[in-house]
Amino acid sequence: MVAIFSHLFDPLTLLAMLGGIALVAAFQNGMGPLGRALVALDPLFSADPSRDRDAARAAMLKIDQVAQLRGLACTDRVKTASPFLTDAARKLANCDTTEAFEIWTVQELTDRAQRHGAVHKVWLSIADAAPALGMAGTIIGLVGMFAAMEDPASLGPSMALALLTTFYGVVIANIIAAPIAARLADLSERELAWQREAADRMLAIARRENAPLRRASIREVA
Repeated sequence: MVAIFSHLFDPLTLLAMLGGIALVAAFQNGMGPLGRALVALDPLFSADPSRDRDAARAAMLKIDQVAQLRGLACTDRVKTASPFLTDAARKLANCDTTEAFEIWTVQELTDRAQRHGAVHKVWLSIADAAPALGMAGTIIGLVGMFAAMEDPASLGPSMALALLTTFYGVVIANIIAAPIAARLADLSERELAWQREAADRMLAIARRENAPLRRASIREVA
């Protein structure tokens, strides 16, 4: 059994497959998204949207209390571990109008969704490219076999190339890339859900705190 598995690892063939897949993914998506797709492997294992959601809800209670006691200008004093909440609290404290904060939240969440979608698309591209390149390697191996029919010693390497590239393509597509794409899509959906919830809560706070100012402005005009 160990001997069989040892034959399944051919560094040169594997590197050629990975290089070809990376080129295809780069051509389809660009180098930037490809780099972010590799960086996304870290949160793939460390991210916990449920924990982040609970922490965000606790932070929102503090932001709400600060807004009621000291006003919106002090909401950025609430410290959070989430870069999104930190930026949102700072924007809430510095925005002149509720509409400006609402525009910022819509743009920020839209940009985040697009970045997540681009990373997800890269892994889907890898899952699509791997079997195709594996099939290309199989064809190359078969051509080598037929070209060397008169030399039985040359048949083995060509057959190995034909089978290994198919094997690598199936493994990379179905055991690596596709599960990663599915996991990242799930994490993105859950992360954006709590971020939208936090943004909506902040927007409600901004409207509540700005309402007396608006009513006072209307009375002054009248």
